[in-house]
Amino acid sequence: MTRRTMLAGLMSQANAEGSDLVTLRAIVEEASEVGADRALQRLGLHDDSAEDDIDELRELLQAWRDAKKSASKAAIQWIVRGLLALLLIGIAVRIGLPEMLR
Repeated sequence: MTRRTMLAGLMSQANAEGSDLVTLRAIVEEASEVGADRALQRLGLHDDSAEDDIDELRELLQAWRDAKKSASKAAIQWIVRGLLALLLIGIAVRIGLPEMLR
């Protein structure tokens, strides 16, 4: 029995007999499952290789985060090095190093 036929049967049971709490919970559960299956199907994640696809996407996302973190760290290091180099040049000019070298 598919989820859709189960849901249809529960709906007709609730319509015919009145809806008690157990029937309503079963309807909600089956409707949720049907909706989840439909969403996975629309995303293309309804086949047997979906778990592998999700794992690969997670690995790719982690690699992207690592690369972004590494790139920002490298950029900050270069900026700090540049500022330190400018500071050293400024100190050298201030103490008159260019005149001493002539």
